[in-house]
Amino acid sequence: MSSKTSVLEPLRVRVRRFQFIMGLGFIALVVGSILSVALTLRLSVRIQAVPVGVLRLTLAVLLENLWVLGVLPVMCYGAARVMELKPWTTGGGAAVAGSLFVHALGFVQNGVNGLWLGGLGSFLSVAAFAGGVVLSARAVALGRAAAAQQTVKSQAKAQERKSEYDEFLLAAEQGAARLEQREAQASTAAAAGQGAVTPEAASTGDGAPTAPPVPADAAQREPERADAGVAQTSEAVATPASAEATQALKTAASSESTPAAPLDAPVEPSSVAAPEERKTSEA
Repeated sequence: MSSKTSVLEPLRVRVRRFQFIMGLGFIALVVGSILSVALTLRLSVRIQAVPVGVLRLTLAVLLENLWVLGVLPVMCYGAARVMELKPWTTGGGAAVAGSLFVHALGFVQNGVNGLWLGGLGSFLSVAAFAGGVVLSARAVALGRAAAAQQTVKSQAKAQERKSEYDEFLLAAEQGAARLEQREAQASTAAAAGQGAVTPEAASTGDGAPTAPPVPADAAQREPERADAGVAQTSEAVATPASAEATQALKTAASSESTPAAPLDAPVEPSSVAAPEERKTSEA
């Protein structure tokens, strides 16, 4: 199926091109005939007023073949600007298509005599037809040249836009690189600032030094040391008090064991002085 399609595709392209050329000639004939009739109605009096018969006949032939001398070259030029056409094939084919339609109308109206009238008018019509073919082929060539120039200009504009886009992209990449470099420098400066502040972290905000951090085991041993100090202090304080209490108990026991002297018995100086000596010794 694909092989048949590939074989018939060039034939289809040729058929479409032939149809386009035939339609181009027919449209040129219709438009040219309308213009010819309009100009003939307006210039008929002036053309008939021309004293030279050859010149009058020449003007009449030019108005009659206006479609091939003026309209067809213009249409061929426009068609060649938008698509690839061969100059002589397009010009000759379109002119022949229009001429066949004209001769068909003449044959229908006048029979065989309508195909060739003879005389100078028929030769001038053939010359006008040949000139129309040449002009149409030349118009196709000019149209193709203009299309090629337009293509070159479009490619140049596209290349220029591409270069502008490349420059814009390069500038954007450079800007992004500079931004990344600035961010890297900022992060490096921030890291350096943090490293410089770390040795001085022991100082407070107003510059007063603070105590160094205490290890966890030392913090646990501090309460034990404090308890041991309080116990030693309490023992040191309690030792003199216990000694004084023991001495007082001994003194009370000795005083109880000594019999009380009668009220009227004379007090000996030695017994009076004994407590004072004891107090002194105790002190």
